[in-house]
Amino acid sequence: MSSHLTPRAAHWAWLFAAWGVALAATLGALFIGEIMGITPCLLCWYQRIFMFPLAIVLGIAAFANDLGGPCGAGPFCSDQKLTALHGVQLPWLSVLAFALVVASLVIFLRKTRS
Repeated sequence: MSSHLTPRAAHWAWLFAAWGVALAATLGALFIGEIMGITPCLLCWYQRIFMFPLAIVLGIAAFANDLGGPCGAGPFCSDQKLTALHGVQLPWLSVLAFALVVASLVIFLRKTRS
């Protein structure tokens, strides 16, 4: 980032960059599907399922000056008393689940491409 930005502004620049990438990917997918008329493959549908909400949520976070995003109102996930597996809070289980999905898919891709 440029040296004329304050550290806080530099951090926000990364949030705007993430939003810009998500927005560009969303608009590109919509252009290819709706304007060019190209039917998306199965993998493209999954990409859309995960990317389209990011364009909305990151845009709201960036323009509302909200670091909390959707967790800004109501109780925080980390304050919840609902736990599983001997006291593990649900947000950590969610992180674990996403990490395991990514790891499984990376292993799958390595095995099928070798």
